[in-house]
Amino acid sequence: MSGSMIASAALKARVRRPALLSKLCKAEDLIHHFPNGAYIGWSGFTGVGAPKLVPMALADHVEKNKLEGQLRYSLFVGASSGAEVENRWAKLDMIERRTPHQVGKEIAKGINNGKIKFFDKHLSMFPVDLLYGFYTMDRPKNRLDVAVIEASAITEEGGIICGASVGASPEIIQMADKIIIEVNTLLPSFEGLHDITMTDLPPRRKPYLIMSPDDRIGTPHIPVDPDRIVAIVESRLPDVTNDNAPEDATSQAVADNLIEFLQHEVKMGRLPANLLPLQSGIGNIANAVIGGLAKGKASFSNLTVWTEVLQDSFLDLFDSGHLNFATATSVRFSPDGFKRFYKDWDRYYDKLILRPQTVSNHPEIIRRLGVIGMNTPVEVDIYAHANSTNVSGSRMLNGLGGSADFLRNAKISIMHTPSVRPSKTDPTGVSCIVPMCSHVDQTEHDLDVIVTEQGLADVRGLSPRERARVIINKCAHPDYKPQLMDYFETAERICLKKGWGHQPHMLNTVFKMHTELERTGTMKIDSW
Repeated sequence: MSGSMIASAALKARVRRPALLSKLCKAEDLIHHFPNGAYIGWSGFTGVGAPKLVPMALADHVEKNKLEGQLRYSLFVGASSGAEVENRWAKLDMIERRTPHQVGKEIAKGINNGKIKFFDKHLSMFPVDLLYGFYTMDRPKNRLDVAVIEASAITEEGGIICGASVGASPEIIQMADKIIIEVNTLLPSFEGLHDITMTDLPPRRKPYLIMSPDDRIGTPHIPVDPDRIVAIVESRLPDVTNDNAPEDATSQAVADNLIEFLQHEVKMGRLPANLLPLQSGIGNIANAVIGGLAKGKASFSNLTVWTEVLQDSFLDLFDSGHLNFATATSVRFSPDGFKRFYKDWDRYYDKLILRPQTVSNHPEIIRRLGVIGMNTPVEVDIYAHANSTNVSGSRMLNGLGGSADFLRNAKISIMHTPSVRPSKTDPTGVSCIVPMCSHVDQTEHDLDVIVTEQGLADVRGLSPRERARVIINKCAHPDYKPQLMDYFETAERICLKKGWGHQPHMLNTVFKMHTELERTGTMKIDSW
């Protein structure tokens, strides 16, 4: 550490506790805080608000000294951090263990080739379980060794003002022996945008008194004991994000079906005219749904949003005048979206709150507010189970994320998906409606609505056999509909004869579409 480093004017303006400037360091001087086997917590959620310089310095150190596989860490991040840094760490064999959600080709490859021990967990539960000590049971102090947190400013008391995400930073800070803060002076200070609550352990846990998305219950900063801060690093690196997945004809058709359903719910009196708080996942269908609302396709106004991440389409929804208020744990805009957000800061500033993921994804709040949950799965089966994580039951994509936090607890739980996904070997593609999911993240008990570009299945109150017929008829692609109905009717006939007819399955052939895909490159089959 070097007390002789001179702080820039920008850093002095952001760090309002001058004593902390004596801890100013270069990232490359902090390597000794990261011995092999250390348990590390990072800030960040959906690729924004993550530390940049310290993780890059560690990767440079490993690369330069040819230490691949010799400096390996257990890494705990609220959700995905910067894919560009994590991918590099994975490539350099620096990740021993990772939880609870990640994005990046190299890290996914490391997980699927067995090099990285990945533990998947609901995003509402991960920070709390971390505080319980569930993930550090083998550590001498049952704590994380070091936390690296990106801040946009530091208060007079040493409190951390987060940047574009909060995620699990409060709990990671609570659990870490040592804290390194990267103060990003390239970005504007996000002060005032956050509502931070710290997590108490039972039996002292207090209720979150939130009755509306715009309720504030905490402080604008994360309180920190300044003595645990071992270093301050000035960063001037932007969050690296991509352009959002563009809408296409399929995603627009899904969105149209969904908006029509919401209009019908209002007409029938099951939803108010301004709906209820909306939650929307990531991807082109999610963008198309929010984009459709922004274009006034359904002329809903005075909308509110209770979600975990905001994308560019939410800026469109604000600009349309239809959205009054949004709360999340992260704003993950495209590069152009961030420019727009910063340029019109004064317009968006008081319509937005960023909260810890323990609050944004909290089951009780989601249920009390009556949130409308909308997420995209890998596949859905004919009885309304959904797979959000593992392709063909085995290959991890990113992780469960917060989808189940919302879908288990929402007033209306919606899974939206194309009926088929593109395939190099079949012109129709791979069916997203299957007899049985190869991995189940959301159960039949949690989902209310399945929607594809083909149509919408409202399965509320239906028995399994009723659900199967409506999902196949409304949601399956025409090329797959006959074989799915053939499977169901054959299974129904066989199982009813045995007196096993509640949820009919033929266990010897239930995964035949998946096994044929692996064997021949198509899910189309001649017979069951």
